[in-house]
Amino acid sequence: MVQSSQVKATREPQLADQTQTLALAKEILQLESSEIDALAQRLDHRFSEAVSLILQCKGRVVVSGMGKSGHIGGKIASTLASTGTPAFFMHPAEASHGDLGMITAEDVVIALSNSGESDEILAIIPPLKRLGASIIGITGNDASSLAKAADIHLSAHVSKEACPLGLAPTSSTTVALALGDALALCVLDLRDFTAEDFARSHPGGSLGRRLLVRVSDLMRTGDDVPHVPEQASLAEALLEMSRKGLGLTAVIDADKKPIGIFTDGDLRRAFAQNLNVMTAKILDVMHSNPSTIHQDQLAIAAVEVMEQRKINGLLVVDGDGYLVGALNMHDLLLAKVV
Repeated sequence: MVQSSQVKATREPQLADQTQTLALAKEILQLESSEIDALAQRLDHRFSEAVSLILQCKGRVVVSGMGKSGHIGGKIASTLASTGTPAFFMHPAEASHGDLGMITAEDVVIALSNSGESDEILAIIPPLKRLGASIIGITGNDASSLAKAADIHLSAHVSKEACPLGLAPTSSTTVALALGDALALCVLDLRDFTAEDFARSHPGGSLGRRLLVRVSDLMRTGDDVPHVPEQASLAEALLEMSRKGLGLTAVIDADKKPIGIFTDGDLRRAFAQNLNVMTAKILDVMHSNPSTIHQDQLAIAAVEVMEQRKINGLLVVDGDGYLVGALNMHDLLLAKVV
């Protein structure tokens, strides 16, 4: 039988004191903020040299780190990759067992270690140097082995961890992450990386749809575009609207340029005015100078036009003003642009 003295006592969780908890949270955030501010103040030519090294890299940027530094390294690699710099994370322990084969002499390695003395990181430095890869070290100790071995050392030193016990990596990981963001975004700026370039790396998300999908990708074309000549009757326009099912029809001149539009809403207003559908001409009831959008514009621009003008459909024109398509809000919803 297990003696009672051998049974580990369990503690009941304490309910948070709101005032005390909020005070501690603010202290933690302010401390981490002050450490980032201190980092910004001490940046020097070595940071610029690191940016240039990454910018001129003909291979890939390989980020490595152990433990919490590894988690931060994974985020830095991901940020680099999504902002135009080919990059990946390599676990240092796996590197010593074959993954070093993924690295070439044209690569740049970013090695993270708060102490600068992580055994797994230090173990791969000599073979990386023999290979000819460039090494950027990010540590919290300027006198560490990694700091001395790196081609460029960037200090991520903090005066105090935000952890109340002073043990868990908190301020140090925040500073290292912020330093990695600064590297990635400075390289992005020098590459003239655009929002469209960013979207190409994110085609599956809503951001990609908003920045990549164009009106020409969604619009109805050819025989699916509802249109009638300016000489048409209202009855002919209604028949065209019924056939095409878009809730509108364009009215075009002899050059096939839109001079008006007639919608379901216009039809309801016509009935309210007791208009004779059989005898009325489309010119009498259409809206002149219809809202149009160019086929090469982003689909999100069509959404903005519709929302601003409180309309549900748009006529699409080419560079010469000829009618080439039409779309409505339902098309944009189906494409998940909205």
